[in-house]
Amino acid sequence: MKMSEGQIGRRLLGLAVAGVALAAGGAAFAGQPAPWEWTLQAAASPVMEKITSFHTLLVWIITIITLFVLVLLIMVVVKFNAKANPIPSKTTHNTLIEVAWTLIPVLILVAIAVPSFRLLFQQLDIPKADLTIKATGKQWYWSYAYPDNGKFEFDSLLVQDKKPRLLGVDNEMVVPVDKVIRIQTTGADVIHAFAVPAFGIKIDSIPGRLNETWFKATRTGMFYGQCSELCGKDHAFMPIAVRVVSDQEFAAWIETAKKKFATNPANSFAAAAGAVAQ
Repeated sequence: MKMSEGQIGRRLLGLAVAGVALAAGGAAFAGQPAPWEWTLQAAASPVMEKITSFHTLLVWIITIITLFVLVLLIMVVVKFNAKANPIPSKTTHNTLIEVAWTLIPVLILVAIAVPSFRLLFQQLDIPKADLTIKATGKQWYWSYAYPDNGKFEFDSLLVQDKKPRLLGVDNEMVVPVDKVIRIQTTGADVIHAFAVPAFGIKIDSIPGRLNETWFKATRTGMFYGQCSELCGKDHAFMPIAVRVVSDQEFAAWIETAKKKFATNPANSFAAAAGAVAQ
């Protein structure tokens, strides 16, 4: 069926509006998974920015190699079939080709290894921290302690009816923006894994061992992650929620948290569970 110019114009306008809506929706989902997402989450730390750049480099390298191999296969099919080339070549050696197919892959691996090692060093070399947080993985929730700011600890549990689905929690980890945050993590029962994609961090939380990682959030907002190690039947219901705020907001939250969590053991999920059992 043919469309008039007016119908074509309206169709194009609708597509443009849909594109703008998708772009706006992607911005609205910053810090968490987005519907139909096919890229990495938007970077919110220097390490994640480097991870994204390295990922882009690898995509280009893989694309070029794939296209090159495809061209070679097409040439073989077209040029060296029995009809086009009834008398096959008797060539058995070609020094230039043999050197090239040895040297070029080596150069490609070196081009990948150099930024890879640089990124790995940046991830593992923890700079001087402005704030240390201890994250303890438990079945199936997280507990956070702020040893630099007083002896208080609180549990962070999934809230089923809170948005975003399966990511909303009752008590979020709160950190200041543009500060180096050192995460010390361990497991209280089984192996968990502390992961927040927007910050480019993922590290195992192992019972009896204290692992460390770090991030520096470059913008305020909510950022979500999840336990990334299969840890039991409620593994899928163990989210991580990080709220990044200004220095003033963080200082005010610390004072509130000291009063809310340090002097009220009933805030502990374990203590509450024990009270119910009694």
